[in-house]
Amino acid sequence: MTMSEGLSPVSCSLPCFPEEEKEIVKELIRASEANLKEGDVFCLISSRWWREWKEYVRFDVNMGHSNFSKKQKEGLLHTCRPGQIDNSELILNGMNNGDFLDLRGNLLEGEDYDLVPLEVWKKLVEWYRGGPEIPRKLLSEGFYSKNFSVEVYPLCLCLIDARDNSERTIRISRKASVGELYKMVCTLFELDQAKVIIWDYFKKNKSSMLTKMDQSLDEATLHMDQEILLEVQLDGLWPSNFGMDSTGNEMALVPIEPSRSSMSIAGGPTISNGHSTRLGSYFLPGNNFSSSQRDSDDVDDILCNETKVDGRGLTGLHNLGNTCFMNSAIQCLVHTSPLLEFFLQDYSEEINKKNPLGMQGELAIAFGELLRALWSSGRTSVAPRAFKGKLARFAPQFSGYNQHDSQELLAFLLDGLHEDLNRVRNKPYIEAKDANGRPDEEFADECWEYHRARNDSVIVDICQGQYKSTLVCPVCRKVSVTFDPFMYLSLPMPSAIMRKMTVTVFSGDGSALPMPYTVTVSKNGCCRDLVQALSIACCLKSYEALLIAEVHEHQIHRYIENIFEPLSGIKDDDYLVAYRLPSNYNKLRRIDIFHRNVERCAPELLYSFSRKLLGTPLVTCLPEGANSGADIHVAVRTVLTPLLRAKALLPSHRAKTINMNGCGPSLDAIALTDNHTLPNGKDLPASNMDTEPTANRSPSFQLAMTDQRGISGIAIRDNNNTFLAPESSIKLFLDWSQREHELYDASYLEDLPGVHHSGNKKTRQEPVSLFSCLDAFLKEEPLGPEDMWYCPACKEHRQAMKKLDLWRLPEILVVHLKRFSYNRFVKNKLETFVNFPVHNLDLTKYVKKSSTTESHLYELYAISNHYGGLGGGHYTAYAKLIDEGRWYHFDDSHVSPVGEESIKTAAAYVLFYQRVK
Repeated sequence: MTMSEGLSPVSCSLPCFPEEEKEIVKELIRASEANLKEGDVFCLISSRWWREWKEYVRFDVNMGHSNFSKKQKEGLLHTCRPGQIDNSELILNGMNNGDFLDLRGNLLEGEDYDLVPLEVWKKLVEWYRGGPEIPRKLLSEGFYSKNFSVEVYPLCLCLIDARDNSERTIRISRKASVGELYKMVCTLFELDQAKVIIWDYFKKNKSSMLTKMDQSLDEATLHMDQEILLEVQLDGLWPSNFGMDSTGNEMALVPIEPSRSSMSIAGGPTISNGHSTRLGSYFLPGNNFSSSQRDSDDVDDILCNETKVDGRGLTGLHNLGNTCFMNSAIQCLVHTSPLLEFFLQDYSEEINKKNPLGMQGELAIAFGELLRALWSSGRTSVAPRAFKGKLARFAPQFSGYNQHDSQELLAFLLDGLHEDLNRVRNKPYIEAKDANGRPDEEFADECWEYHRARNDSVIVDICQGQYKSTLVCPVCRKVSVTFDPFMYLSLPMPSAIMRKMTVTVFSGDGSALPMPYTVTVSKNGCCRDLVQALSIACCLKSYEALLIAEVHEHQIHRYIENIFEPLSGIKDDDYLVAYRLPSNYNKLRRIDIFHRNVERCAPELLYSFSRKLLGTPLVTCLPEGANSGADIHVAVRTVLTPLLRAKALLPSHRAKTINMNGCGPSLDAIALTDNHTLPNGKDLPASNMDTEPTANRSPSFQLAMTDQRGISGIAIRDNNNTFLAPESSIKLFLDWSQREHELYDASYLEDLPGVHHSGNKKTRQEPVSLFSCLDAFLKEEPLGPEDMWYCPACKEHRQAMKKLDLWRLPEILVVHLKRFSYNRFVKNKLETFVNFPVHNLDLTKYVKKSSTTESHLYELYAISNHYGGLGGGHYTAYAKLIDEGRWYHFDDSHVSPVGEESIKTAAAYVLFYQRVK
């Protein structure tokens, strides 16, 4: 497709100013979000173009913020205006298929495309033209609470015409009804709907006829890229006249043998002679055989004469369209011995259909059916379509065909199974109590009893533990202790919770050259942590203090003096400096020194100079009582001393320097302000500053005060004059000409390339142990600013220190390695190799409960793996067959043996351990 073919013919209107465009679009987005309803139209837009436009209008910048000067605002808006909208990179061959424009596969939101309301799209096209338009509708999903999602990729079905076995791809919304599918197919082939039958033809097998016209295609368990079969009645007969009675209705296809024993799943009807039969120690799987609850190929296997449970569990799961995340989690769960034993027996009495927090037992039944199918004999793979349908109904976040997180699915599934199998029918109300000084053992047991009074299921029995949480108020030292249950441990990666920060340290007394230091601090820490680490690195003296500043465009953008300011607000590419000053610098007059490069503009302009800022500002302090021009002269000369070149220190050259009447950097202006804009010095006569003033000689530079607006005011010509407003800081400029550059090495004032701007560079991740991840999880750290704790003693929200300890461990310990990190700007995956034990994971030293006889040794039996990057990755699983003691690799429908030495990889994402009894 050429660009001209894809562009909208809408004529371009006169563009608004960037600020106006931003406000119009924001208002349209707010109006759309305030009134979302099913059927609303959103349009895909190229992320590349969308980012360019957002940068052009500074979409995420509050231009009215007081921190931006008028000049800064003007500079921010000088980004190039983007060209026409070009969505061609999202389109597959530029082909239209029905109502849907074909998209390229595996497009990622936020990377390849973004979604904007239709009104926003129309406004952007009005301003910029371009296209093509790619509209998609908003769907409402969810059984209990409605969630909205945009159906970017519609349901793609392969329609096979039984008349000539021809194939045709059709695209339709997965929320469309079966009746709408019939209507589309009949319109496409110009057929009479009364003479048409469409079959669910998954894997080229007739699963079931699609006859419920008001049923959605999602509910009919039709999945991406699967086959459907079109049969047309000819001369009153259906093809082969198979499966139809004389009226054209579907006949019963399930044979029921008189000798068959009763086969019932939990809550399902029985069919047989009224008694049960066990094979080994397990009940046979079974159920009513409607297609909505079981695939017909499952029924065939279950009803075969040799059906038995052979204990191998080497059955794969079909990928139904990016469902590898689900398959990986399921394989780990179905190879969990206690869960396997539970779901292979009759668990009908355990199902809680009245729990308002559950799913009327439907999720537990669907999972039980799937587990039994996976553990039946003679199976190579199973299509988990019925389970996927239930999952989409109760957890709409996992509906559709996008890739999701296996740990998030696992968390939902464990919680959902617990609520469906909760033995507590009426949960009692229990008021939370405080320890009130009681021993931890007593209070922990009480909390656990209260938890079990409301939550009692096989999931709680085997998967839930308890940890101790301690909060300490930083002000009044109030200590709060709680004991809370956990289902799994989400362990941070040490490389994910720590960050390296490089700060250049400048000496305020001129005793040393600037020196960059790289320190490691917690990502969730505050500036106090940075100051402490930096103080140790630079061997800070007891009488010194560090003043940290952020430098931008050769000016001090801000001082970071709030020690509780979170480090998360400092980006990796921010240029940070620290000034070594006297520990009482807050009581002294501070001098901020800025540098300007002086160049003559043109020979014909005798007195015309260009001044541009250069280097990093310097900061020093005047001693107590010092306030004269001579004092300032000495302070500036001292702080510049380390920059003197070697030749400038020679006695002969020093004498020559003195006789030249000032060859050091010239002092153009001194401004007495607190936090005001810097004066430009245009109205001040430029004069030089002596590098080495001789005796009885006054320094030849001029001082001037400024008013609140930074405009030059009273000039102080006599170096004995004192300054007004002694609490004010002094801001001055030093002009550097070629002569000054010869005497001083200004390169020490420059930001070192690659030192501070390396945030986007990927570094090799060092391997870590599982115990170091556990140590990082249990480490004491301050709460984040968004998680402030309300101290009952102070009656204020405080950034308390939090400490976690393991108190009670479950039989099945699920460990989640937090490889993924998300924020507004960056999505990242850590490929760090975690060295985890396969045998004898000993957690004894981490468990604080002393009076226990339970073992704290664990054996690994399953792993959920994630390979690749975000969005486009792939999930697999390793699982150990306990009876055999062998490991197997489950890659969707493919199952293969694997050596134990091969299961420890950097792809390990969720680890499953079982207690050694």
